[in-house]
Amino acid sequence: MVFGILTATLGLFIWNRLRFDVVSMLALLAIALTGLVPSGELFTGFGHPAVVTVAAVLVISQGLVNGGVVDNIARLLGRVGHRPTLQVLMLTGVVALCSGFINNVGALALLMPVAVWMSREAGRSPSLLLMPLAFGSLLGGTMTLIGTPPNIIIASYREVGSFGLFDFAPVGAAITLAGIAFITLAGWRLTPQRQDSEEGGKLFSVGDYVTELLVPDASSYAGGTLHNLLTDADSEEDVVVLALIRGDSRSLAPSTYKVLNEGDVLLVEADTESLQEFLDHTGLTLASASEDDSDESPEEESAAGVRKELSAGEVRLMEVVVTPESSLVGQTANRLNLREYHGLNIVALARQGHRLKRRLGDVHIQAGDILLVQGHEDSLTGTLQRLGCLPLAERGLRLGRDRNAVLAGGLFIAAIIAIVAGWLAPPVALVGCALSMVLTGLLKAPDAYKAIDWSVIVLLAAMIPVGQALETTGGAELIAAQMLMLSEGLSPAIVLAVVLVGTMLLSNVVNNAAAAILVAPIALSLSAELGMASDAVLMAVAVGASCAFLTPIGHQSNALVMEPGGYRFGDYWRLGLPMSILVTAVAVPMIMLVWG
Repeated sequence: MVFGILTATLGLFIWNRLRFDVVSMLALLAIALTGLVPSGELFTGFGHPAVVTVAAVLVISQGLVNGGVVDNIARLLGRVGHRPTLQVLMLTGVVALCSGFINNVGALALLMPVAVWMSREAGRSPSLLLMPLAFGSLLGGTMTLIGTPPNIIIASYREVGSFGLFDFAPVGAAITLAGIAFITLAGWRLTPQRQDSEEGGKLFSVGDYVTELLVPDASSYAGGTLHNLLTDADSEEDVVVLALIRGDSRSLAPSTYKVLNEGDVLLVEADTESLQEFLDHTGLTLASASEDDSDESPEEESAAGVRKELSAGEVRLMEVVVTPESSLVGQTANRLNLREYHGLNIVALARQGHRLKRRLGDVHIQAGDILLVQGHEDSLTGTLQRLGCLPLAERGLRLGRDRNAVLAGGLFIAAIIAIVAGWLAPPVALVGCALSMVLTGLLKAPDAYKAIDWSVIVLLAAMIPVGQALETTGGAELIAAQMLMLSEGLSPAIVLAVVLVGTMLLSNVVNNAAAAILVAPIALSLSAELGMASDAVLMAVAVGASCAFLTPIGHQSNALVMEPGGYRFGDYWRLGLPMSILVTAVAVPMIMLVWG
């Protein structure tokens, strides 16, 4: 029964049509209905120290972001210059260092805008830097206990005590340094060289698509709302109103309930076909064609000023990437009503490095799509966070004051000292640090809850009992016995390599935390049969679970850079395969040297 459940679970993970947290809960329900785990122990995973630790690390990561700690580091990258080798070295090095102590996806999200900006400043496609950046975040997570969820999970399987905060460092640092050296010297040349738009220019050039429209005298829409204008023309999403100019005043991203007057000038973004349909339906005219006088009217002068602001980037126009967990995925712009509910305009959408030319309102948004959005400066960042979108380019890097950076860094360092000195267990110290960040105002309590990736929490909490069922039913011992027969006469180094590579291959098609939970009990049973050190095989599982370089679905970091880099599914193995071989070649001797 347990093998049947696990086979079905792995099949659903690989099928990837259901969310991985839903699949894990189905597996938990299956072992409950079959009686493989007593009902009293079914939900103990939600209180497991590993799950609590992961939640605390996610909150701390957001606190460090709000404090500006990572931004202060990222700001230094602007001085690197345009040499690709130096750019790759600095980006992968910094993201690896950050990933050792905060959530690696969070570290990647903070440095992606920097990588895109550096690429465009150098006149190159972001595809050159984004895959090395993603792989660097995976490598860095292997260096500490809190660097990645698989390490926290593996620590809970240790037979005597738990691994310390830096027990992963000897092996993790070795593969990280080797990986960064390879990527810097040769690996970046294996990334596909996608051509960016306009030879490294901006993907979206807003000024080229902005048109000024005049509400003429005696217009039937004068005295009505902007919402009425857009809905009557059936162009609410195909014609995006960026600003409304009235005399000397101008309103950026105006509310759809704004009342129009005769003589108002609307700055709209639309393609030629949609604009013509809009003019035919509404009777509005092109502002530049409405005046016979050669002198510009005040509205036209103001419109020209707004156009200049838009093209200069002073208005909050931002490129963002849609994450796999975003509420926008699968929706069309017509159904989202983002302007009414969030005060947000979707100005343009790009996929696979190319701006889509068809009607925006009918496009189903996909994970990884790049959106050009406009919103109010004081609310845009929060709105994007709620919608599950990450800033991609030209984002201000000063998210917090230096004083906050010192406070955030100080609280985190204090927690690290408490763990290393043995004063507090990691879950206690990290929860204390997260709570301190809330109490000191680094992040508000609602933001702390939002910082937690609940899909990962549910995955871990549900899969831990499933992994225990594999062990208690004897399933892990049975698999280990079969592996023992196959490995008879092989050296311990080869056995370690088999465990590491097997876990690595599994983590390329299923969530890495799930891979660690499923393989860890099998590895422990195998080590007992062979008389090998259990710590050694657990380290092999930890490394293998964290190094998913071959596919974009193996880790969220890989998925996030797919669309901005213009990568295809088959591009990852070109750099990922030599990286996997290198990690195995470095990790196995280091594990044997350090852990016996």
